[in-house]
Amino acid sequence: MATTPEVADFVRNIGGSDVDVTQIIKPNVDPHEYEPTPADLQAIAVAKVVVKNGVDLEKWLDGTIESAGFKGAVVDSSQGVTLRKGAEEGEESDPHIWHDPRNAKIMVTNIEKGLAAADPARASTFEANLTSYAASIDKLDADNEAAFGKLPQADRELVTNHDAFGYYVQRYGLQFVGSVIPSMDTSAELSAKQLTDLVAKIKATGTKAIFTESSLPPKTAEAIAQQAGVKVVAGEDALFGDSLGAAGTPEGTYLGAEQHNTKVIVEALAG
Repeated sequence: MATTPEVADFVRNIGGSDVDVTQIIKPNVDPHEYEPTPADLQAIAVAKVVVKNGVDLEKWLDGTIESAGFKGAVVDSSQGVTLRKGAEEGEESDPHIWHDPRNAKIMVTNIEKGLAAADPARASTFEANLTSYAASIDKLDADNEAAFGKLPQADRELVTNHDAFGYYVQRYGLQFVGSVIPSMDTSAELSAKQLTDLVAKIKATGTKAIFTESSLPPKTAEAIAQQAGVKVVAGEDALFGDSLGAAGTPEGTYLGAEQHNTKVIVEALAG
């Protein structure tokens, strides 16, 4: 069992044909607000391993595991990742760790260790898969750096639906101007003052666009963009903040979704 689309994709790449992966959260479903189903409990009950993102992204998981009577191994893919704290006082650590490819490499390494412990006979295969996939993550990181290297520092302002891109912003030297939902958690709401302040900040910084996200409605972002006089990036160009694209598409994979994000952001900010 794997919780999120990102984690499930990591497990598929490391496990290959030797692992049967059941993914709990489907594409474009908000993981912050997810409520497990009876089918989830049944699937967890018969699983050998449960792999999670960690950092409290899956607040519902511990109770679900207990209800399912699961006694197998739980792999926390976030172990060893240096966590980013939330901008708001008292806010918990940022769970969107995969947006820095260096963190993604730590995650897949943890997953490889978990799978090898559960099935030692196939440990060498999992290790070979890890080596190959880690090289692909390194290439993604290098390509992202090269893409942003062509973008002037003054054009690197980012406004998104919610604060999901902190690790990405740090990795590639962007300036986070603000988010439509003023939190890493999608349940928060923008007050009238925060909305006015965000519009003013967008105008003051010369930010060129507001980026919507695939798993969140774009309506408020569109309204703010109209007030601020900037374009809104939505529809097929929406970023993958909490989710991946549809299964069977390039964006349905971690690598493809991150490539999409970088392409869309660079092109929109370059004008």
